Amino acid sequence: MRDLLEAGVHFGHQTGRWNPKMAPFIYGARNGVHILDLAQTVTRLEDATEFARELSGSGQQILFVGTKRQAQDVIRNEADRANMPYVVTRWLGGTLTNFQTIRLRVDYMIELERREEAGQLELLPKKEALKLRDKLTRLHRYLRGLRDMTSLPGALFVVDVPREHIAVAEARRLNIPIIAVCDTNSDPNLVDFPIPSNDDAIRAVRLLTAQIADAAQEGGMMMQSAVEAEDSYEAAETAEPVAVD
Repeated sequence: MRDLLEAGVHFGHQTGRWNPKMAPFIYGARNGVHILDLAQTVTRLEDATEFARELSGSGQQILFVGTKRQAQDVIRNEADRANMPYVVTRWLGGTLTNFQTIRLRVDYMIELERREEAGQLELLPKKEALKLRDKLTRLHRYLRGLRDMTSLPGALFVVDVPREHIAVAEARRLNIPIIAVCDTNSDPNLVDFPIPSNDDAIRAVRLLTAQIADAAQEGGMMMQSAVEAEDSYEAAETAEPVAVD
């Protein structure tokens, strides 16, 4: 609770900029600013981290989404740490609902990277090589975080629901669960695991995103341990018995 207070998680928006559906999560108001109920934040965060841990432990990915300036570095770094995909620049329409097309663009990006690393672009006419490098730069800007997402994610983690409304709508259309940091201007009914919190303060965003990333990382480690244990058991079962004289 103290960490949440120090990070400013409890500060919502001005009282004139709120969504009434967030009323159950609001403790009160001070100086024209809504104050969130941190007891509910703790409970909702526990639910969200448990879900993230179980999902990751089953081998599914969580797509981290946060395109607002103060969230970009946090989302990128924490998703990388948890070996999860992310979107931090602009959500491309169809990222989920037209995933196969998006995946083709990611595969093309990877192919251009391979050609660049192999020195193949150096063999092309200068103008053509420059055009392909510019294209690779643009692909990196929008798709770098999706390079290891080869199928639809098991869930989304979203910072700022109103801003990421297209991502939320696509996930809902496909029945993909959504974990989201919900400030007082959000509609918590749009997501499955709302975490009431300030979504503008960098410290608040970092704290909550790190919690989800920790849970995802723990789930991944649990799955890896289970796989290794199963492999060891199978190896022992198939090992030829040692002859005893």
